Amino acid sequence: MHHATDNQPSLLLAMGPGIAERLFTDRHRIRLAGLARTDPHLVAHDLAAPAPHVAAALAEAEVLFTCWGATPLTAEVLDAAPNLRAVIHAAGSVKHHITQACWDRSVAVTSAAAANALPVAEYTLAAILFAGKRVLRSAARYRALRADHDWGAELHGAGNHRRTVGVIGASRIGRRVIELLRPFDLDVLLYDPYVTPREAAALGVEPVSLDGLCARSSVISVHAPQLPATHHMIGTRQLAAMPVGATLINTARGSLIDESALLPELVSGRLNAVLDVTDPEPPPPDSPLYDLPNVLLTPHVAGSLGGELHRMADQSLDELERYARGLPFADPVRPEALHHSA
Repeated sequence: MHHATDNQPSLLLAMGPGIAERLFTDRHRIRLAGLARTDPHLVAHDLAAPAPHVAAALAEAEVLFTCWGATPLTAEVLDAAPNLRAVIHAAGSVKHHITQACWDRSVAVTSAAAANALPVAEYTLAAILFAGKRVLRSAARYRALRADHDWGAELHGAGNHRRTVGVIGASRIGRRVIELLRPFDLDVLLYDPYVTPREAAALGVEPVSLDGLCARSSVISVHAPQLPATHHMIGTRQLAAMPVGATLINTARGSLIDESALLPELVSGRLNAVLDVTDPEPPPPDSPLYDLPNVLLTPHVAGSLGGELHRMADQSLDELERYARGLPFADPVRPEALHHSA
């Protein structure tokens, strides 16, 4: 086992209750102890009103190692952390806890968004392929019929050969989805106002308008960030443009879709949906989303879960090792990029 030395950065773990136990294996804790001066069993749940021993660790900390449920790093919290130089976030978005005060003080920030993108893209790939085979509808029909049936006739036009898939947002996750779709005989459309025609060609997708994507795609997957400009970007007009039987997949944020416009399209059976996120989340107990046979509703599980958290821990410890060796982060978060990213 490595022993920390004095020239190693002082580090404090800061995240919600129960998270560190899921994030770290014993192997991770040993590696952490070898890279930084830290108590690997001290996890700060509240930096705004810390207990005395947490306050002492915060005052000394050069690095905060955060995950889900971390305290927002306000100017007041940063005042109590005069030595803070870096935040390593072992999860995706940093918008919940990195504030303008962090940038004002030139705190370096990195996140494990790349590691967290992989399971979301995998979930999306599965949803796209199942949508093409009309799995939800045929499973519900089979449960109802419980008998022989001419499925070939009923599912005429189904299948994943030369189907058109629309991807909304060439985010980290959107790009990973595009990569995962490459081995299949699918035509992929992309709507993203920030992607140039040259970039789209390199990605192997056809750039289109949002309305054009909705009209032409039989499966649509949403990977845009939650911003004022993307609030309800899928509304009445976009939904009406979608072909009968199209499937809308949302693993991004519930607020990107106008649910009051989506519900009638799902209740009527004209459209199908795979929703890992909703607005509100969870839906109210009387929401039709729970019972509709053409809707797969999951409780925000597309992102890292179970053993997938260890991938985020690995990436974050790699970044800590770079920091401890005086190297820049491999995957820094930049303040200007947050204006059009998750």
